[in-house]
Amino acid sequence: MDRRRTRRVATFLPVRVWGVDAKSQPFMQMAKVKNISVGGAVVQGLLRQIKPDETLHVQAGEATAQFRVVWVGKAGSRRDGEIGIECLPSQPSIWDVNLTACGEFVGKG
Repeated sequence: MDRRRTRRVATFLPVRVWGVDAKSQPFMQMAKVKNISVGGAVVQGLLRQIKPDETLHVQAGEATAQFRVVWVGKAGSRRDGEIGIECLPSQPSIWDVNLTACGEFVGKG
């Protein structure tokens, strides 16, 4: 059974991510979003180690928002370089995607 609170939509979106890594060093890099939901996303391709609960800035196109890191992929695993993020409540949605329509389309496939 899926424990997710909201439906995820698979995607491949380039994003710019910046913030502070696990060694307290500032960073900025390009990455990609693997899937998105109303409240968050999975980002892959990160080259720096990030700590859970860290706040990162994510830019998709011209839109930018702050996200909290919920989970971090274990180094050396298939999830290495991936993080799960959730949008902070005061932030706008940066995904230029109609998630409801995508979810309905996927559900009918």
